[in-house]
Amino acid sequence: MRHGGFVLLLCGVLLCAGGALGQTGSLKSFYEAGLKRNGIVGSRLVLLDGAKMVFEDSYGYARLSTRQPVDENTAFHWASITKTFTAIAIMQLRDHGRLKLDDPVVKYIPELAAVHDAWGPVTAITIRHLLTHSSGFRNPTWPWSGDQRWYPFEPTHWSQIVAMLPYTQVEFTPGAHYSYSNLGYVFLGQIIERLSGDDYEVYVDKNVLKPLQMYNSYFDKAPYHLLKYRSASYELKGGKMTELPFDFDTGITVSNGGLNAPLSDMVKYLKFLLGEPAGTPIYDEVLKRASLQEMFQPQLKTVASPGDPANGPDEKDSMGLGVFVRRDGRHQLIGHAGEQNGFISHFYMDPESRRAYIVAYNTAAYDAGQNTQVFDRELRDYLVQHFWGTQPGSDVAPFPFKILKSSARLRR
Repeated sequence: MRHGGFVLLLCGVLLCAGGALGQTGSLKSFYEAGLKRNGIVGSRLVLLDGAKMVFEDSYGYARLSTRQPVDENTAFHWASITKTFTAIAIMQLRDHGRLKLDDPVVKYIPELAAVHDAWGPVTAITIRHLLTHSSGFRNPTWPWSGDQRWYPFEPTHWSQIVAMLPYTQVEFTPGAHYSYSNLGYVFLGQIIERLSGDDYEVYVDKNVLKPLQMYNSYFDKAPYHLLKYRSASYELKGGKMTELPFDFDTGITVSNGGLNAPLSDMVKYLKFLLGEPAGTPIYDEVLKRASLQEMFQPQLKTVASPGDPANGPDEKDSMGLGVFVRRDGRHQLIGHAGEQNGFISHFYMDPESRRAYIVAYNTAAYDAGQNTQVFDRELRDYLVQHFWGTQPGSDVAPFPFKILKSSARLRR
């Protein structure tokens, strides 16, 4: 059924057809209108209810130059959502007896002894502090702003980080409070490599991606056979659209932001985080449910800090072990965001209701009237109300449908 350039495909049997179509139609309209209003070139949104994908919508273009549409195969760059994979790898090593979360980081990275710590011995900084962004380390990889022409393609070698350690200082007492740190997750990547003997990318591929059958996921530059699916990315600033560097390498920062994947693979990851019963044997081999639940427990309150990924924390948020924990109404939502090189993304999940959503945008719009982060917050709040129905006293029922698939192509 075609109407106004949009294609709507209903799959499965709808429950309460009138109300269901109204609910899903409202979400589709809200989502696509927001994308168009904010000048976003391409995006994809998926909602899960347990094992079932109950809504999906592909919008616009993966590449404007060729009018290649976004679809289920489009690979987005997930930026800081990569940190959740790094945290899982650390928890795996912990469960295998290779480390303890309260071990000093310097035990595994002796080079950190060169860091200037005015608050006490460097040995006070633990792996747990790195996971919770409470180590006191700065946010950027280099000891200056990331607003350089070569960002994010830096640095490429660990030796470059080591050279800067004597000029690195701890900015507050470790554990005292939250302050987002990409550098801390570079250190976690080093711990993973040194204990496993594998490059970070190889370790995560072998121990997370492959077991979860995320076969189209990869780090940094695309394999030749997947390059055609990779989305380009764009920046909209001052009313001007700019295409950003394509198929890039995040270098030594891969453990805090190097993952690329289609949403079809990321849905497999969300099912693992949610604890889909049918997948329990392999899920437990990746990480025990008790360890995931440990990650989901609030460790400390958060406040917005420089370098936070898209839509940083607010008064409803706390920091878990590698994930953000958001108390919204009756539900505790687990999530993380990502922003890099024009890509912005977000996921939220509720292990209790086993509902989740994940969204990716290939355009970072920064203007007052067109802003991807502002719309991402609006989408989150819309879904909190209409998908989870978590607003106190809300009489909005959760979506009463089974499956809705939708695809929209932006006409320019």
